[in-house]
Amino acid sequence: MSKYKIGYTTGVYDMFHIGHLNVLKRAKELCEYLIVGVSTDELVESYKHKKPIIPFEERAEIVKAIRYVDEVVPQTSMDKLQAWEKLRFEAMFHGSDWKGSDMYNRLIADLKSVGAEVVFLPHTEGVSSTLLSDVLHKIQEDGGVL
Repeated sequence: MSKYKIGYTTGVYDMFHIGHLNVLKRAKELCEYLIVGVSTDELVESYKHKKPIIPFEERAEIVKAIRYVDEVVPQTSMDKLQAWEKLRFEAMFHGSDWKGSDMYNRLIADLKSVGAEVVFLPHTEGVSSTLLSDVLHKIQEDGGVL
């Protein structure tokens, strides 16, 4: 039996890889209904200062096709409390690589105030969309063809 009725997780999901799949699978094991927020291109550009390699619509379709995902929503803001107001999830799942960060310590307190939990899932070592994206952006800047 699942621990939570509604779970939520977010990500850019640019160049989907096994680490993404691992988080989605583990999150679904802990909830009955998993909502995934896929970051819009505009949101990614606002905080990473670069455009995703894969456009939002395609990233959202990839995530929708995964059997562990029940619903995909656009993530247009980093404000998880705002997402909770709309979606009313009981748990937000995130990779353990963010555990202990100031941002997530504040998020834990914010979500606790509305009765939701932050659940950290094991980070998959050795894989990173940011690293892959940086390499591809460098190739593009150098005039290479993708």
